[in-house]
Amino acid sequence: MAEIWGRAEQQDFRSRVRGCLLGGAIGDALGAGIEFDSLAAIRAKHGEAGVTDYVPAYGRRGAITDDTQMSLFTVDGLIRAHVRRDTGTWHPPTDVHRAYLRWAATQADWGPDERDADAGWLAREEWLYSQRAPGRACLSGLGDDRMGTLAQPKNPGSKGCGTVMRSAPFGLLVGWEPGLVCQLAVECAAQTHGHPTGYLAAGALAVLVHALAHGNSLEEAVQQALTQLAVHSGHEETTQALRGALEAARQGPPSAARVESLGQGWTAEEALGIGVYCALVAEDVRHGLLLAVNHSGDSDSTGSICGNLLGVQHGETALPPAWVVELEGRETILQLADDFSMQMTQGAALTGASAWLSRYPVSG
Repeated sequence: MAEIWGRAEQQDFRSRVRGCLLGGAIGDALGAGIEFDSLAAIRAKHGEAGVTDYVPAYGRRGAITDDTQMSLFTVDGLIRAHVRRDTGTWHPPTDVHRAYLRWAATQADWGPDERDADAGWLAREEWLYSQRAPGRACLSGLGDDRMGTLAQPKNPGSKGCGTVMRSAPFGLLVGWEPGLVCQLAVECAAQTHGHPTGYLAAGALAVLVHALAHGNSLEEAVQQALTQLAVHSGHEETTQALRGALEAARQGPPSAARVESLGQGWTAEEALGIGVYCALVAEDVRHGLLLAVNHSGDSDSTGSICGNLLGVQHGETALPPAWVVELEGRETILQLADDFSMQMTQGAALTGASAWLSRYPVSG
């Protein structure tokens, strides 16, 4: 990629990667304190406009949840896959699965095991060792070392949003074809959720992010996602969710009522539909994210998906600065985003670098 892209293109890509990861984390944090509240309860506590800023969750303002945790480990797995490719071994789903197992360890262990040379730097971040309402299917799907596959998925009846909320990073593989991006996201989603809607919604979000990273409009991105979905068996619920988001955006001024007409976001297709709708009608990032979290449902997941989309579409400088500076783990998110961008655009120059292999060991 470094040979194909000029410096300006690389800088634009880095801004979009940062925007995607930070935007998703901000949306996650905005919804974290109201995730299980009804719209009526949110308004009763925070006023008719609902939440308009971070509210305390997990002992602080700006706290992220399992949505951002798992997204970060998705990025870690993708970087390692590309580092490993230079050694002659190439199977990205395996690297992502190993990354998810490292995330699962953060939900069970007191802190990082400094004796594990293969852990890499992300798994040594102590602040990640905290349970933030992780989904049951994610935990059970990663409860042993067997990797779920499309042929033998984990939790075959589950279509919870735990797939889609972690899958935006797949779309940042801008050098890949959309169909391959979709397929990788689908295969990695089946590691924890085996229902077609669960893993196809993840694939759809990856295609949306991929199209936006290439400079397409969100409407164009949705059409690309619909095209990719059409070739997969069991796509109907995910397809209907995307079409429902488009239709809701055409019906008039955005409102919480229109958001709630798309569902509550606990299932993958509902979370995807709400996130897409809010990004479609957003006047700016702030407006879109607040719309995405002020509803009766899985506010952190819908906020995260909306933030992923708006962030990759507009880049990091479009994000509200006050929310960026108060975000938990901002330094880690930025470091990971920049590492991903460097690997994707200048990976050849990093081959064999000992410091890089220490950060992203190919043996783990």
